[in-house]
Amino acid sequence: MKKKIIVLLLVVAISIASFFAYRCYEENRVSELYLASDTNELVAYDENLMATNLVRGKKVLAKNKYQNIDGQDYRHVEADGNTYYILDSNLVENIQDCILEDKMYVKTTSSLLEMDSANIIGLLNKGDDVDIIGYSDLLADGSVKMYHVRHNDLEGRVYAKYLSLDLSVEDNAYLDIHKSREDLYGGGDAYSLEYTYEEKPLFEANIMPEVCNTLYINGSSIAYIDDYIDFALNNNINAFVIDIKDSHIPTYQAEAMKKYSPTAYDNALMTAEEFKNQILKAKEAGIYLIGRITVFKDTNYAIDHPEDAIFDKTENASLYYNSSYWPSAYKRNVWVYNVELAKEVVLNYGFNEIQFDYVRFPDRIGAMESNGEIDLLNAYGETKAQAVQRFVMYAADELHSINAYISVDVFGETSNAYVTAYGQYWPAISNYVDVISAMPYPDHFNIHDYGIEEAVWEVPYKLLDIWSKDVQVRQSETPSKAKVRTWIQGYDSIKEPYVEYDSTKIKEQIEALYDNGLSDGFIVWNGASSLEKYRSFSEAFNSLDD
Repeated sequence: MKKKIIVLLLVVAISIASFFAYRCYEENRVSELYLASDTNELVAYDENLMATNLVRGKKVLAKNKYQNIDGQDYRHVEADGNTYYILDSNLVENIQDCILEDKMYVKTTSSLLEMDSANIIGLLNKGDDVDIIGYSDLLADGSVKMYHVRHNDLEGRVYAKYLSLDLSVEDNAYLDIHKSREDLYGGGDAYSLEYTYEEKPLFEANIMPEVCNTLYINGSSIAYIDDYIDFALNNNINAFVIDIKDSHIPTYQAEAMKKYSPTAYDNALMTAEEFKNQILKAKEAGIYLIGRITVFKDTNYAIDHPEDAIFDKTENASLYYNSSYWPSAYKRNVWVYNVELAKEVVLNYGFNEIQFDYVRFPDRIGAMESNGEIDLLNAYGETKAQAVQRFVMYAADELHSINAYISVDVFGETSNAYVTAYGQYWPAISNYVDVISAMPYPDHFNIHDYGIEEAVWEVPYKLLDIWSKDVQVRQSETPSKAKVRTWIQGYDSIKEPYVEYDSTKIKEQIEALYDNGLSDGFIVWNGASSLEKYRSFSEAFNSLDD
């Protein structure tokens, strides 16, 4: 009997020992888990039970030990040599599950992209709700670059900065400025545009010069790039705007052209290899390279894709206007083509910045619109200004993702406090680009604009002094203002009284801009890229440091 009791006691003792041993094992068994939350940070407690914030996505070593804090059980975890206490609901086995938000709201109208490409499949309007089904690119601060979302019957990607966990309205003092600017000329109102503050990027491997003294080089002149480089290095020029695609003349046979516009590919001036050889010379010389791409004035693309071109009902054909066909700024396929071309020249040829030109609808088409003679192909019911701004936002996001800067050309008229008829509005564009480049060529103004007694192109300082002051007002109405790098007239005036534009006239334009704080640089426009004409400006260029 005693033996049985002893055996029984021994079994019990072994069982108890085993229990405690297993318990000890379980408590100290380590599992690799990840911190999860519906925001980029979560609340944890340190070993002194002091509340602290940790970034989601962090890998931790979790034990099956718990600490009761304020009536809740927190799990013991270790990370970076420290002990923390975390709720089980904030721990997941797979890092892909660390994003716990399941529904978000659109705070800024934005494009919905395909899951595996930059193709646009839809529009997310401000106030829409979306289901979160995943993410891409978890950043160091626990935020994500893009969410994978479901909206109605579409699944795609959207930049996280355009979404919010709730529909609360952010204070934006700038909205009151734009509220009163109604649709005067057919381009849309100012209030329906976006003015969310955007931190301008600074890419460590791609430093933009503080001031860009810039020459324009057209596609055919690239063959003589050595001469332009030599001139630049000896005349205080540090940047080139180089044509990639003009409205009629593509510079080189780009892969994007082969895919989206075979006619452009066939009509290109040079092969990709020829283009690369010339561009590398400028790159090696330390020239800051800006690739110019005309967007919504493109005969070659319109020939290939008449379904994307503004339609002339009277001719039953694509609209031919101002010596060109015009792809509609409402058509997303046009956006994708031009942005893919832009990314190609950045990634393959080392361009620092892409400058988009003709980011607008044709000007002076109001009568045709009113008479119902043309179809602009407005699938989303947008204003012209909305389409223009949304293209700019899309292009900026895509270029910034590859560490390149974006600039946009605008008419000189955009210095005024209204939305233009063709959809350009200074604050709406300046807010989302790195550089805004207006084109206030003196001979493009009316002869006595601003009440100037002389022909305004005779006195470019007077003209641009007034114009620049208006620009500064537009900049003050912009939450995250771009640099202002202005196009200046580098050719003799084309209307009476005819005026030769020499170093003096170049200097007058630059001084007017700089005297009014528009001192981020300039670009000399000479359509022929005449080296002879540029040489005649040497005195002006070399006096810039005086």
